[in-house]
Amino acid sequence: MASRTPEEIRASIERNRHELGTSLVLLRDEVGQLTDWRSQVKRNEKNLQVAAAAAGFVLAGGIGGTLNVLFGRKKKRRK
Repeated sequence: MASRTPEEIRASIERNRHELGTSLVLLRDEVGQLTDWRSQVKRNEKNLQVAAAAAGFVLAGGIGGTLNVLFGRKKKRRK
């Protein structure tokens, strides 16, 4: 391995320090974009509305509950 001068080592350290600083700024911006839930909701608003409607349907009893409401079947009482 070729021996490097102290100046070359210092220059390499400064380059690495600058690259690390740039990488950290880019990473901070990317994390900010990924964790911005408001913009994620805006981008996926239609899908979220469909999912909420489906979840509400299932929680309300789904098809069985719908048929019960439409046809008014009553449960048989046990004696």
